[in-house]
Order: sequence, then C-alpha cells, then structure tokens
Amino acid sequence: MTTKHLLGSLLLCAGFAAATLHAGTPAQEKAFTDKYKAAYEAKDTATLESFLYTKGANPMALEFYKMMISEGAGGKLAKIELANLTAEEAKKAGGTQDGPGGAKTKMPITPTKKLKLTVETKDANGTSSSTNECFVAEKDGKFVIPVPVDVK
Repeated sequence: MTTKHLLGSLLLCAGFAAATLHAGTPAQEKAFTDKYKAAYEAKDTATLESFLYTKGANPMALEFYKMMISEGAGGKLAKIELANLTAEEAKKAGGTQDGPGGAKTKMPITPTKKLKLTVETKDANGTSSSTNECFVAEKDGKFVIPVPVDVK
C-alpha cells in the first residue's frame, strides 16, 4: 500500500470515528429524558409525537410508532434511561428490517442510543412492571426517535 493510500485510509477512519463519537452531552440527555417523562406522565401526546423523526417515514410504521409512543401515557414512569446501544443493537439498528405490510425498512438516521421506559402498575393483585425500549438518534443537535423508512 502506498503512503498516499495509507494516509487516505487513516483519514477516512478518523473521520468515521469522529462522526460516531459525536454524542449529546449529559445535560442534553437529561433534558431529553426530563421532557419525555413530563410529557408521558401528563399524557401530552403532541409533545410525545414531536420526538418522532418522521421524514420519509413508512406511513404504517408512523401510525404504529404514534400508537406505541402514547400507549400508557398518563401513567407514572418508575424509571427512564437513555442508554448506549450494544454492538448487537447497533448492528440491528443499522440494518434492513421487515416492516409493516411486508415492506423492507431501515432507520432514516443512525440510532446511537435507546430509550428505556419502565412503568409500574399497582392494583388489588399487587404490583407489576413493564419495560419498553426504542432507538434514539441525534438530528440537528437534538435527540429524536427515528421512524423507519422504506428501503429503495
């Protein structure tokens, strides 16, 4: 390999590493989770839906995401966390998936984190909890929940 090719490869790798390391600050993460929690507990579906990144979204996937993001809204969140993706989750997030109606879909922007919500429900039979997760990406300096687009 010539020096020119080696230098080009190193610059490409450095650029890729810099792009993947760009992440929100802890303060941005806290602001996102605080706003999400407040909207969820207030059953503010308009604010919850504002977190969705919908550019080019598959229409059936968009309706599903809207339904899922508002399901249980108004309840009390026991825990909310913005966590880094594992290598396996990052691979899944970057790949092609089976979408609604048999369409092949992918994420329009690369997720870097996942939002984990734990909801506790108390009734006469005791307490139960459920945990839901969704991918989160950064777009224009803010965290968003990307909605899958059709693969072209």
